[in-house]
Amino acid sequence: MEGALVLRVMEAEPQGTCTGVDALIEQQEELFEATGYSYESFIAGAFTVPGAGGDWTLVLHFDGGVAMQTRFLEALSAGGRAVVHSSNGGKPIHLFHWYEDGKLRTSFEGPTARNGSTPDALNSVMREVGFNLSDDAGYTGVYVEKALVLALAERLTGVRVTEELLHDAEYQLGHVPDEPAEE
Repeated sequence: MEGALVLRVMEAEPQGTCTGVDALIEQQEELFEATGYSYESFIAGAFTVPGAGGDWTLVLHFDGGVAMQTRFLEALSAGGRAVVHSSNGGKPIHLFHWYEDGKLRTSFEGPTARNGSTPDALNSVMREVGFNLSDDAGYTGVYVEKALVLALAERLTGVRVTEELLHDAEYQLGHVPDEPAEE
C-alpha cells in the first residue's frame, strides 16, 4: 500500500512532503507549538521501501504516546500484514504488534507476556533474534529491547530500519487529527 493511501486509511489530512527525519520532527514540533503542546494529534510521515514480498510503506511519527490506532492497523493489514513498533519516549516501553489479514496475531510489551490470536506464533523467530522467553527473564535495557523489537519487525517485513534510511527518505506527510470522542 503506497504512502498516500496509508495516510488516508489513518484519516490524515495531507500536509505535503519533506526530506529526512529531521524535517519530519520539525513538522511535529510546529504542530506541538501550534496546539499548546497537546498530544491529541500528530504528523505522520510515510514512504515506500523494498522488503519481503515487494514494497512496504514505513510510517514514522513522534506523537507523544498517541500511537497507531487499532482500527487503522486492522484496515491496513486487511489482505496483508502490518507490523508496528512503538515506544514511549519517557519510559522504556517498547510495544510490538503484528497484524495479519485485519487481525492482531501477536502483541507484547515484554516478550514473556504476549497476547493476540496467536501469541506464540513468533516464538522461534523471537529466540533467533535474541529474545529471552523464559519466565525468569529480566529486563535487558532500553537499547537492547529496542534493537530486539526492530530485529523482529525486520524478520517479518524484510525492511531494515537504519539511520541512513530515515535520514534520506522523502516523507509524504499527513496530520492525523484527534480521535473522535467515544460514546
